[in-house]
Amino acid sequence: MAQARPSLQILFLVSAHNSLSQRAYIALTELGHEVAIAVVDSPTAMEAAVMRHRPELIVCPMLKKMIPESIWASRRCLIVHPGPRGDRGPSSLDWAIELDVDEWGVTVLEANGELDAGQVWSSRPFRMRDAGKSSIYRHEVRRAAIEALEEAICNVVTGSAPSTFDQEDTTVTGRARPLMRQDVRAIDWGSDPTDAVIRKIRAAEGHPGVLDSVEGTEFHLFGVHRERGLRGRAGTLLAKRSDAICRATVDGAVWITHLKRRDRDDQAFFKLPAARALALAGHALDVPEVPVPVHASLPADHTYREISYEQGRDAKRGHPGGDRRASREAGRLRMG
Repeated sequence: MAQARPSLQILFLVSAHNSLSQRAYIALTELGHEVAIAVVDSPTAMEAAVMRHRPELIVCPMLKKMIPESIWASRRCLIVHPGPRGDRGPSSLDWAIELDVDEWGVTVLEANGELDAGQVWSSRPFRMRDAGKSSIYRHEVRRAAIEALEEAICNVVTGSAPSTFDQEDTTVTGRARPLMRQDVRAIDWGSDPTDAVIRKIRAAEGHPGVLDSVEGTEFHLFGVHRERGLRGRAGTLLAKRSDAICRATVDGAVWITHLKRRDRDDQAFFKLPAARALALAGHALDVPEVPVPVHASLPADHTYREISYEQGRDAKRGHPGGDRRASREAGRLRMG
């Protein structure tokens, strides 16, 4: 009989117990490990959590703060970084979308005193998809991260050695990249083509959004969809639909679903449906409401629909004469 691998007492240090850390918790507990979770926002909170749980291994599926030396110098800490080997920086996935790369990855590395520069315990590549940052994070990143994390912890348990980043290794495609700031994200409505506008908003999806001016007020833009029918002067608002707004680009138009007004020193704002956010900011939209039927037969990237309905017919099992078994219809609702 094969001997069971030993289990570890693992502590998750996370900024939020999000979809990735929840999936990682399930994966590691199914492997027999004991996992505790600590949501932390400071070095002091991390130190308190480590003192309370005294783990054999610390794992950070989603941590926005640097781990203090008082922890990583005495306990092994594995960081899940959403970038390929060699990639460093806090805006990894943002850069991948902005630069329109074909392949990206996830790396599990050991914490040290330098951001994302520790020894590599495992990595997984994945193909990029034409989607926003949040969607890629929930799907491609999550799947690759779980595979890489399981391999990394298996290596820890079996005593395998990690690898050190080698600048001369030609298989290492990642590199250090800075925090993506709003001057990089900014849209020039007078020159940026539709593809560039879509990439910029998708790269800022979830957080922080693209800071822009709409009707003279500064908003962060979220949620973008291509519009292939409407046209107008670049930068102008053309239409509204289900509280989304349509804005012209130099070669087409895009729908923007949500806006968040820029915070002021004395007031913070929520992300809201675009038309609602504009109304609360005192802007009455003088544009037509352009509806689209739920069942309209349009390609997925033709326009924005909050809800769409797709129906297919399969007549493979059919019989002549109109028998009720002659066809089978299936309907499917799709949000966004």
